[in-house]
This record gives sequence, C-alpha cells and structure tokens, in this order.
Amino acid sequence: MRVITGIARGHRLIAPEGLETRPTSDKVKEGVFSSIQFELEGAQVLDLFAGSGQMGIEALSRGAAHAVFVDSSAKSVKCVNENLKSTKLDKLAEVISRDSYDYIRLTSQQFDIIILDPPYRFGHIPKLLPLAAAKLREGGFIICEYEKEAEQPEAPEGMSLKKVYSYGKICVAVFTKPSGEEDEE
Repeated sequence: MRVITGIARGHRLIAPEGLETRPTSDKVKEGVFSSIQFELEGAQVLDLFAGSGQMGIEALSRGAAHAVFVDSSAKSVKCVNENLKSTKLDKLAEVISRDSYDYIRLTSQQFDIIILDPPYRFGHIPKLLPLAAAKLREGGFIICEYEKEAEQPEAPEGMSLKKVYSYGKICVAVFTKPSGEEDEE
C-alpha cells in the first residue's frame, strides 16, 4: 500500500494488523481519485472509518487543504497518526478516535469531500449517506466503497449519482451535491 501521486508519492503506508480493516487497493484508489482530481485542490476532506488513513492521505498528497480522519479503533488511530507523520502530512490533518456515526451526527464542520469506506456487510452506507449529505458543501462529493453483492446505495435527497465504478468484488459510488451556480444555468 502506497501513496500513488502528489507530494507524498511512492511513500509506503502501514495498515493496522488483523482482520478489522480492509485497505483499498491501489487500482481502486487510483480510479476514485482520477474521478475527482480537479476537485481536490484546497478541499476539506473527511475520511470516516479511516483504517490506515490511506484515502485521506492520498487526498492530502494531491492538494487537499485539510483532512479529518475518524475511526473508533485504537489500532487504526495509531496507524493513521504514524502514516501522517511519515508522509509529513500531519500538520494538515486531525485524527479523531470516535464512533463514525457519533462524529457525523455531531460535527458542525462542513466538507468538500467525504469518504465512506465502512466495514462490509453491516449496511452502514445507506444509514450514513443522509448524515454525510448534511455535512457536505454545495459542489461536494461523497465517495462510497462497498462490496459488489450489496445493493447499490441511492443518492440522498439533494444529491445525484455521478458514477459507479466496478473493480472485481468492489464497487465505488461517487455522489455529488450540485452547487447553486449549476442550478442557475
């Protein structure tokens, strides 16, 4: 697992030991970030269920201004902090040890990009999407990774599905919240 491009390009990342996390493959990560590459510069990013932090770190490496990493696992929080320090991106980040549902419900922050990569087979995405949509700025994106056998998530109210990518056993849905400027055109 490595940072694909940007200021931390090629840097190897560590993942928490055990079966609790499932790192996103480089192929999936490259596809996701290629689809939003022009939206990253200066973005405020939220990486829920952060695991190793690789998705938020990739966003920072590619020009995001700030990223918040949330995970309830002590192993994951330690891993994210180590990866941020080793990539020298720690000054652009905040790592929070907290339940992702609690965080997304209670935060007053608004984000440009929200990454949802929860554990598979628990039905988290349909529950999280409306909560995440409420914390997303106009023109922003929610990126959801889920297993191919799962039902494709529906766009929350006020959002639309930009694209679904399929990579073997994994699917990624990218949702967007139209900006007021797009409505006027």
